Amino acid sequence: MRRIILGAALLGVIGAAGVTTVAIWPVGAAPSPIALTGSVERGAYLARASGCISCHSNFETGGAALAGGAPLDTPFGEFYPPNLTSDPENGIGAWTVEQFSKAVRQGIGPDGQPYFPAFPYAFYADFSDQEIADLWAAFQTVPAVSVPAPEHDVGFPFNQRWGLKIWRAAFLYDPETEAVESRGDEWNRGRALVNGPAHCGACHTPRNLAGGREIQSRFTGNRDLPGGSNAPPITAEALEKKEWTVATLAYALESGLTPSGDAFGGSMAEVVRENTRFMTPEDRRAMATYLLSGDEGRQTH
Repeated sequence: MRRIILGAALLGVIGAAGVTTVAIWPVGAAPSPIALTGSVERGAYLARASGCISCHSNFETGGAALAGGAPLDTPFGEFYPPNLTSDPENGIGAWTVEQFSKAVRQGIGPDGQPYFPAFPYAFYADFSDQEIADLWAAFQTVPAVSVPAPEHDVGFPFNQRWGLKIWRAAFLYDPETEAVESRGDEWNRGRALVNGPAHCGACHTPRNLAGGREIQSRFTGNRDLPGGSNAPPITAEALEKKEWTVATLAYALESGLTPSGDAFGGSMAEVVRENTRFMTPEDRRAMATYLLSGDEGRQTH
C-alpha cells in the first residue's frame, strides 16, 4: 500500500505536462558498432556467471533453457523473465549485436523503452565490447523456442515505463568493477565478478520503497526478496562473525555447503546450482577474497 501511495504521489507531483515531457525524453546512448569475433566458450561462461540461465529458464515446469523464467513475485507485481533463445519472434533472434549490447549494458530494448530493474542490467554496464561479442556468440547457439513469455503483471502506476526514466536517474549506480592499482590480481578479479556479472549486491543489499538499492547499506542483507525469501549480510564483518574463511566461502560457492555443515536454501541454492558451481575455482576464490577483504567499495552514481 505504501508503494501505491508513493507512486500516486509521484504522478501528482509531476503533473500532466511533466508526464508528457518525461515520456518523450530519450533515454540511453546509441551503442557503438561491435565487429569483434566472439568466443562461444567465453560467452557461455559469462552467461552462467551472470545468472542468465538461472533467471531466464523455468526448469521446474519443464521449460527449455533461456526460453523464459519463473515469475518474480515482488511488491510491485510479477515480472516474467523473457525468452532469450534465437527465436526471431518470441526471443532475440531478430536482434542485432548492437541492440543486444544496449539491452545488456544500458537496460534499454530495441524499441527504445527501458527495462524494469528486475533485470539487473546496472551490474553489466562495464561489460567490454569483447564480452558483449562473446555473449552474443553464445546466445546464437541457443536453439529457438517459439514460446512467448507472459506479460508482466504490474499494476498502475508502476507499469508506466516512462516512469523508469526517473527511477534510472535516481537509482542507477556505477558497478565499480574497474581494477584498483593498489590491489592484487585476485582481489581485483573478485571485485569485478562480485560487483559485475555475479551481481551479489542485487540481492544482498536492502532496497527503498521505490525499489532502489540503499547503497550506504551495501551488502548488509535484504529481507524483502522476490517470493518472500531473504538474503543475509555478506559484509566482511558479518562473514567473519559467522566464521567464514576464503576457503570455506569459495567451497560454498561450489557446493552450497556452509562451514556449519548446513546447506544454502532458497534463491542462493539456485545461484550455486545454476551459476557459481560452473565457475572456475580461481574465480570462486577471487570472489571470496574480495568479500572477506573488508573493503567492499562505495558505489556512486
